Amino acid sequence: MNTLKTTFLLTALTLILVLAGGYFGGTNGMVLAFIIAAAMNFFSYFYSDRIALSMYRAQPVTREQLPRAYAVVERMTQRMGLPMPKIYVIPTDSPNAFATGRNPQHASVAVTHGILNLLNDDELAGVLAHELGHVKNRDILTSSVAATLAGAITLLARFAFWGALFGGYGGGRGRRGGGLGALLMLVLAPIAAMLIQLAVSRSREYEADATGAHITGNPYALASALEKLDAYSKRLPMAASATTAHLFIVAPVISAHDLAGLFSTHPPIPKRIERLIGRTSVYGMQNR
Repeated sequence: MNTLKTTFLLTALTLILVLAGGYFGGTNGMVLAFIIAAAMNFFSYFYSDRIALSMYRAQPVTREQLPRAYAVVERMTQRMGLPMPKIYVIPTDSPNAFATGRNPQHASVAVTHGILNLLNDDELAGVLAHELGHVKNRDILTSSVAATLAGAITLLARFAFWGALFGGYGGGRGRRGGGLGALLMLVLAPIAAMLIQLAVSRSREYEADATGAHITGNPYALASALEKLDAYSKRLPMAASATTAHLFIVAPVISAHDLAGLFSTHPPIPKRIERLIGRTSVYGMQNR
């Protein structure tokens, strides 16, 4: 299923770019757009994990540098029958984590300094088991590709807008309709990017939670970690791109607006906790 989703995303990007190229540049524009799409698909498949890690200045660490996390990941991978992923640390005090890579053999798990300082050993095991759940469920490629494509669509829409604003493109509609089309792309592209994230994020978080709880045998530890992460990430919000927010265990882009839940890339934390332990809070601080 995740292979089909990835294929759909890559195909959708190709169609969007080719149609946009034809609209703004005619036949020459379509050919150029197809070449660009082929290159982007290649880099999205093979290098989307590196792009995501570099965006957050994640640094690889050795067993000697981070023995606590290494010990937990080794124990969890043995239980799950997975190869050992690469471990990265993100230099921020905001607590969070994500997994990325194109398959279990090329997986990486990144944790922030904040999450290492915040969680106890059982809670950290729950979080890392959750992230390895994404690896085991093979949705890390889909989410990584979606992050890359969402950013690319947004960037290309802005490029099209400014290109049309300053004279359009030869061989196509140019000044006659390019400005309006580019304006629509500028407005609609972020929405398309958000829809891509929504398509791959919400259900997979529940599935990874369930996998993590099953592997650790301690759903309360993961529920406790989620509640802590939710509270502390709001106190120390993480500077993150909206196009990669869906990668993290807790959404780093926080909004107080009522519509935020509609466009959130993650299910509400109380609902995730309720699925784990049957109530919406470990500590009794949240209402149903």
